[in-house]
Amino acid sequence: MSDWTYTVSVRSLCEFTAKRGSLDRRFTPSATALEGQAMQLAVLARRSPGYEIELPLEAMHGHLRVRGRADGYEADVNRLEEIKTIRGPVDLIPENRRALHWAQLETYGALIAADRGLAELELALVYVDADTQHETVLRDKFSAAALQAAFEARCAQFEAWAAQEAAHRSARDASLAALPFPLGELRPGQRLLAEAVYRVAANGRHLLAQAPTGIGKTLGTLYPLLRAMPGQRLDKIGYMTCKGTGRITALEALHALREAAPTKALRVLTLVAKEQACEHPTKACHGDACPLAHGFYDALPAARAEGLQAGWLDAPAQRRIALKHGVCPYYLGQELLRWVDVVVGDVHHAFDPHGQLYGLAQAQGWKLALLVDEAHNLVDRARDMYSASLSLERVRSAVADAPKVLQPPLRRLAKELATLARAQPADYQPLKAIPDDLAEALQRVNTALGEHVQNHPLDVGPLLEFYFDVLGLQRLLDRLDTHSLCDLQRSAATRQAAPLDAPVNLSLLEDDDDGTTDVLLSVRNIVPGFFLKERFEGLHSVTLFSATLGPPDYPRDLLGLPDSTAWIDVPAPFPPEHLTVRVAPLSTRYEHRQASLNPLVDVIATQFAEAPGNYLAFFSSFDYLEQASQRLALRHPEVPQWSQARAMGEAARRGFLDRFVEGGQGVGFAVLGGAFAEGVDLPGTRLIGAFIATLGLPPVSPLQEQVRERLDAMFGADHGYADLVPGLQKVVQAAGRVLRSVDDKGYVWLLDQRYRRPDVRALLPAWWQL
Repeated sequence: MSDWTYTVSVRSLCEFTAKRGSLDRRFTPSATALEGQAMQLAVLARRSPGYEIELPLEAMHGHLRVRGRADGYEADVNRLEEIKTIRGPVDLIPENRRALHWAQLETYGALIAADRGLAELELALVYVDADTQHETVLRDKFSAAALQAAFEARCAQFEAWAAQEAAHRSARDASLAALPFPLGELRPGQRLLAEAVYRVAANGRHLLAQAPTGIGKTLGTLYPLLRAMPGQRLDKIGYMTCKGTGRITALEALHALREAAPTKALRVLTLVAKEQACEHPTKACHGDACPLAHGFYDALPAARAEGLQAGWLDAPAQRRIALKHGVCPYYLGQELLRWVDVVVGDVHHAFDPHGQLYGLAQAQGWKLALLVDEAHNLVDRARDMYSASLSLERVRSAVADAPKVLQPPLRRLAKELATLARAQPADYQPLKAIPDDLAEALQRVNTALGEHVQNHPLDVGPLLEFYFDVLGLQRLLDRLDTHSLCDLQRSAATRQAAPLDAPVNLSLLEDDDDGTTDVLLSVRNIVPGFFLKERFEGLHSVTLFSATLGPPDYPRDLLGLPDSTAWIDVPAPFPPEHLTVRVAPLSTRYEHRQASLNPLVDVIATQFAEAPGNYLAFFSSFDYLEQASQRLALRHPEVPQWSQARAMGEAARRGFLDRFVEGGQGVGFAVLGGAFAEGVDLPGTRLIGAFIATLGLPPVSPLQEQVRERLDAMFGADHGYADLVPGLQKVVQAAGRVLRSVDDKGYVWLLDQRYRRPDVRALLPAWWQL
């Protein structure tokens, strides 16, 4: 490997060589990326006309190619600047973070001095407050020789690690280029899917893949993308899941692929949620509070080396290595993320505003490709990521938890929220914007809480969580547009009475009639594509796959995918005659349910008598489920049955599924869209049929009407984006529980005559023979 070259960003070089001491991840109010860009423009406006920005700089040192973009250079005074947007006083920036900022600036200084033949240079670290635009400038002069010496020392410190990483990359690519399919031969539908994934990766495009259960989608997507990794020089692959069960399947597939490879060079990491990985959840992430944060960066090199030597880094492995070296498992995982090849985690890591995988990929310039499993869930998951709400009850609770200095702004926020609610003509009211008085009160609370958490950085608890909520709401209100809906809801609240000697709650009751009405202010995202469009543009390739993605315009429009996104509908591996699909001529509309209950349960009983076995029966609500269950027990007591409960823990869910044994007989009642409507695998005779007594349409409500009007205005009333498309996706998902392998046979009963309508039929699988 004498001719190897390793490219590293200035940021990565400095983070590797300059970080020392304890972990300090106490929450301090930070600027958003947009605020950072705005502050850079504000700084630029104050500089001379010849001020240069975003200077691309690069240099070789031995086998290292170091490159990056310096923020700004003012030739008139020979000054290079690094601009950092902050909130609050500069002296609150931890010393080790400030040292990192200087290391980056000095490295840029060495690069520009060498590039332009400068003998010396003034360096300026500029901290700009996002709220006041005030600049705090730290300056120092350096000779080019001193900067070059520091640069060479950093490169020398990193070069041994770079040699190791270059060797790993070479071995990984060689192994993947010769990777055999672990099961010998790809199935026919699986091969079509794999070829499509490989093509879009090779062309740097995105793919929507609708592929039915039974073809092996996990291996059918991972295998071709791993094979494409060397030729496309991909830095990382992310396998993103919408549900936790998908991560288990992905890790099983990756383990099989890693075992099949000529060498086990592939590094695989599971991204773990902080609340699951934290060993000391009541302590702040700071060396003075948590023992696993103390001296974190001093112990990190040994833990990092052991982790990468292991290569297989699921959650237990991360915890074992971290505790062995006395470091935080969660933040060790965040550090290891920089050096692994495949990442398995929840979709929020890639699509949430604060997603670690996407954020780090952009900062480090990685070439990243994603696979998104069960992608029909991504629209709703992304909507949640870009939505926020705040209730009057929550503000009242915050007042009770807050020190006296914070109570006045919180009281005012409660008062303005209650005032707005009283002024509305209905219990549900869409808002074009919130009143200025409420906006000002919310801003004052954010400012006051921001100052509080800065001055009390080791405090964790309900008040900090409340601050996260109001800060998130504020940021979404600042970006409110047609993609999201702002609304207000009033509802009766059953609040626990506060002690009579609590003056804060007594005063709040004066603002709100009798104190029994709660108010919810929400920003509800309707079209997440407004926020995700930039994400898709910044990724090399994304494959979104599910058994229920169609019609293709639905995910394209709502997720903001580019027009060039490819579409494939993989044929079912089952002979059509293996699934008997029937439509019952009855109505499950709300106004017809009582009248249709008898014929509905008669269909269930007749089918059970003709083909005894295990069935699932899906309903639109628990109320409807209970009515049908009771009626079936009354008219056909000979049919064994069991039901999903309104609140089921893990043990109860397992007990429900354990009733579906091979050769068993009975009907399990469940809610469509719930825990048993997807992600459930009951092959063979564990399940032979499903009854679906709904079209999955959302209930009629003022909120749903607003969503429908918004989507119809943006995409057209004939698309059914608000109700019919997502409803029938749930139906097809539920029906997909029946056939799990090519040898399975079964029945699906669609218990509503509306399934005969052409617009409904068009959204069902083409191979279903109705």
